[in-house]
Amino acid sequence: MTAFAVWAPAATRVDVEIAGLAYPMRPAADAPASQGWWRADVDVPPGTDYAFRLDGGEPLADPRSPWQPSGPSGPSRTYDHSAFAWTDQGWRGAPLPGAVVYETHVGTFTPEGTLDAAIGRLDYLAGLGVTAVELMPLAAFPGEHGWGYDGICLWAVHDPYGGPDALKRFVDACHSRNLAVILDVVYNHVGPGNRLASFGPYFTSAHMTPWGPAVNLDQAGSDEVRSFVVGNALMWLRDYHIDALRLDAVHALEDHRAVHVLEELAVAADAFAASAGRSIALIAESDLNDPRLIAAREAGGYGLTAQWNDDFHHAVHSAITGERQGYYGDFGSLSAIAKTLTGAYFYNGTWSSFRGRTHGRPVDALKIPAYRFVCFVQDHDQVGNRAIGDRIAATLRAAPAASSASSASSALPAPGVDGGRAEGLLRVAAGLVLTAPFTPMLFMGEEWGADTPWQFFTDHTDPGLAAAVSEGRRSEFAAHGWGRAEIPDPQDKETFLRSKLDWTQQDGDPYRSLLSWYRSLIALRRARPELTDPRLDQLRADYDEQARWLLITRGPLRVAANLGTAPAKIPVTPAGASLTLLLASTPAINPEPGTIHLPPASFAVVSGDDGSLATRGGH
Repeated sequence: MTAFAVWAPAATRVDVEIAGLAYPMRPAADAPASQGWWRADVDVPPGTDYAFRLDGGEPLADPRSPWQPSGPSGPSRTYDHSAFAWTDQGWRGAPLPGAVVYETHVGTFTPEGTLDAAIGRLDYLAGLGVTAVELMPLAAFPGEHGWGYDGICLWAVHDPYGGPDALKRFVDACHSRNLAVILDVVYNHVGPGNRLASFGPYFTSAHMTPWGPAVNLDQAGSDEVRSFVVGNALMWLRDYHIDALRLDAVHALEDHRAVHVLEELAVAADAFAASAGRSIALIAESDLNDPRLIAAREAGGYGLTAQWNDDFHHAVHSAITGERQGYYGDFGSLSAIAKTLTGAYFYNGTWSSFRGRTHGRPVDALKIPAYRFVCFVQDHDQVGNRAIGDRIAATLRAAPAASSASSASSALPAPGVDGGRAEGLLRVAAGLVLTAPFTPMLFMGEEWGADTPWQFFTDHTDPGLAAAVSEGRRSEFAAHGWGRAEIPDPQDKETFLRSKLDWTQQDGDPYRSLLSWYRSLIALRRARPELTDPRLDQLRADYDEQARWLLITRGPLRVAANLGTAPAKIPVTPAGASLTLLLASTPAINPEPGTIHLPPASFAVVSGDDGSLATRGGH
């Protein structure tokens, strides 16, 4: 017997339709909390297609459908979560402190673009040294390929990726290799073409968002909508053994109730973790620069585990590439990198020229550990939202710029630098991420300097929407000086195919040598506890803006980077301190007592484990 249930508070009649037969559902009005729910028990096996009809209308997919084999507009299919044979009974999760995250998009990670194909790359990821694999959204959306942020059936795994069993096989395989799985979920909107409003007040015009009426989190009927959101999160954690959820753009959640839905979600996740006996994490993407998101509930915060830190990305990216357009306008200096390394946020109540106002709130370095901030030099947004989806490796390896050979007094490197300098700067960027006190994240292919693009691609099945997206993308970047013909058409399948990783690049240089550098950095991070120490007050960052060098103190370790175009002589206190080279981006680096000599575009980690280097905090 299969129990069907749906929330449709405005309906006067609801049927579940199976094989052309309509089975009347009964209202469940025995208590106020259940008002609007309809239920029916029908003797059908798992794998049976069904749909709901409201007041005799058209068949609609179940808002909580576990399987959509024909896409969001097709019928739902019953699925037995208990039938899968898990082998991860001994898995207790992987706490975020000390983790190294690897962000992937299933459709472009492998040539096949499926979860089963991705399993074939897990041994590689384990060997690289990452500890968690982050999957971009998997909720079912129209068409074959897309980024996943316009999911419609939020409880179903996108079938072209392999459907529900494939995700379970992937998670099980990850756990067998001691890899945690993070899933990106979207609760700030639902993709165009969804039919949730036909069932109930899932949206409200009381708040408007870039996607239209907001998800209803604080108006009449919002109790059930919040239950839908929290229940969806728990479903991924419980039924698919997901270890952490990355919550997309939480600043777009319009919720003015006394208990924010994020706090409600955190409470529910903590309760589940306690009952399941494994660690669970909730990681927010937020543009607010508000540490209350990750502060403990006992301290008046929401109690989320961590959040992405775009400020760190902007500081490193602009310093490495020289870009100053848009939101990079306030960045580029080494002082910006130093500020984010010691305080997490660059904007901590300070002026933002891009926003035209002050922004952010300070992080209490004595109370909030750095692992609660996820740092990166590339992610899907920062690559894919560029006009042509160029990765930082492609940007730096572009045609040489005339100013790349300028003297040390040149304040900033120019985009498009000579080949040797480009490879050096890629190593510097990797070093800054993987020796930072935060939780580092790599974007798939970054570790070998993949220069294949990762572009904005869609497969909308609605012709009007498809045309609007293509035109909107070209118009957006035309306003910034790009030729319309230069902008890839998101609806062109070639845009999607160009975005697939080329794994054969690893077989030759410069890709192979950069991959070795990433492996060495991750291994050093694991070997030296100073590099995972999350105490921001114990980190010191010194720099010379003119010479373009940076020196970071991590206990007895010194992390040194030269972003300039001339050799740098970096003093280490106390004078004459004995230094041991732990890792260098080029063989030309040879420290001497009290001094680190760095060639242009180079990076090194040295140690004074004999006690000759004092441990100093501050900045």
